Amino acid sequence: MRKPRNDTRGTLAKPAGAPPSGERTCILSRRTGTRDSLVRLALGPDGEVAPDVRARADGRGAWIGVGRTALDEAQAKGRLKGALSRAFKTGEVRLPADLGERIETALRQSALDRLGLEARGGTLLHGSERVETAARSGKVHLLIHASDAGEDGRKRLDAAWRVGGSLDRGFSRGLVFPVDRTILSMALGRENVVHIALTDAAAARRVAHAIARWQAFIDPDAGLDGASVEESADGPGSVDVYEDEGNS
Repeated sequence: MRKPRNDTRGTLAKPAGAPPSGERTCILSRRTGTRDSLVRLALGPDGEVAPDVRARADGRGAWIGVGRTALDEAQAKGRLKGALSRAFKTGEVRLPADLGERIETALRQSALDRLGLEARGGTLLHGSERVETAARSGKVHLLIHASDAGEDGRKRLDAAWRVGGSLDRGFSRGLVFPVDRTILSMALGRENVVHIALTDAAAARRVAHAIARWQAFIDPDAGLDGASVEESADGPGSVDVYEDEGNS
């Protein structure tokens, strides 16, 4: 027999105050956010808590949406362990002393891995002349400079990008990545990578989001030296972020 449309028997009611589907609640601030805007912590078989920034680890997870300074302070005062014990429903929780550093490292690696994936997918250019040509012709959706890029080089490519319509995409200049050319070069498997251009809109959004998550944890109140990375790579107000599949 077909169940009447309004018959809710056999379905589970959502608890009062529960966040909407697809959103999670920070165990420290109690603010809600989407899965891809928070950071998941996983409980290992040995009871140790570890960052799970891709939200793929098995088992129960807990979510945080605060920056490193707030996390370190909560850990020092014991509030983080208490919140995790409640989230994991066990008192057998071990927190590594350098949890904040581990999360920051994992978010940084996630951003670098995303750049590497886009490079292998053919959506990323590097090299000052190639980047400048693409920027002037309107093909660049996101421009990134290494932290040790020269000011003259940055300004020249930023100007070329504005000629190519960066303002229409919500950016007045390129983003300064929080690592130097050596790290960028290693991530991309190339030599002397100083300037990067994303030539695909979806790729630009994925990279911008990965960088934004990392920066938000380092310092929630500080942005990168450029237009806000949370603005869409195709214009403000229409962010379409990449989300890894994972567990709740």
